[in-house]
Amino acid sequence: MVASAPIVCSFATPSDLTDALADFVVKAQKDAIEKKGRFTIALSGGSLPKQLSALAKRSGVKWDKWQVFYADERAVPLDDPDSNHLLCTNEFYSKVPIPKENIHTLDPSLLNDLEELSDAYEKELIHEFAQKDSARFPVFDLILLGMGPDGHTASLFPGHELLSEEDRWVAYVEDSPKPPPKRITLTFPVINHAARVAFVAAGESKQDILKTVLDKPEEGLPASRVRPASPGQLYWFVDDAAVAKVEYPRTPFKL
Repeated sequence: MVASAPIVCSFATPSDLTDALADFVVKAQKDAIEKKGRFTIALSGGSLPKQLSALAKRSGVKWDKWQVFYADERAVPLDDPDSNHLLCTNEFYSKVPIPKENIHTLDPSLLNDLEELSDAYEKELIHEFAQKDSARFPVFDLILLGMGPDGHTASLFPGHELLSEEDRWVAYVEDSPKPPPKRITLTFPVINHAARVAFVAAGESKQDILKTVLDKPEEGLPASRVRPASPGQLYWFVDDAAVAKVEYPRTPFKL
């Protein structure tokens, strides 16, 4: 499998970044709907849901065609302050008309059994992306990711055994180094089969880790291991503050 090289697009301000990200998401959506009549997207937590709020002002978004999944989710009730679903609801869904049945949450009745919880979420994916035996891995139209200060992405942490998972679509974590400890996450094979993956990283606090991830991928941090197989593409949406120490070349943003 040939992996695509990252395309790094840097913006002067965080608001320039969120505007470009909105244009990018609309374009990915348009391409997907033209091809197959729906748009499959996986979201992360952190600052990402707020950065998507610029989409509320965009025309041409066919919200009823969106099928929304989570790149990772914390094994907590859906109304828990740690829930990515609650965060996305407050910062994003509350501002746009995505039909509730198109948003695929974890099953809160299974929180006490992580194996069952991750299996049930994998079944949600299988239902959306045809039978598991007919496709080795689902192909998302777009997966949006953030990156932690340790270089983790989704709930894939440095040095964790899940970094080498090759079969499962959805896996669970019992020992996340940052709370809450119990989570489910998409695995690298799923992330790296997407048509488009985009990281969003802004602010000075990201400078050192971005330098390692982009300039020293051989160190193998989780965010460096996101390399979609061609023809999939990997984008980094960053602001100039975050990318100040990075030598990796920038690409002017264009749709």
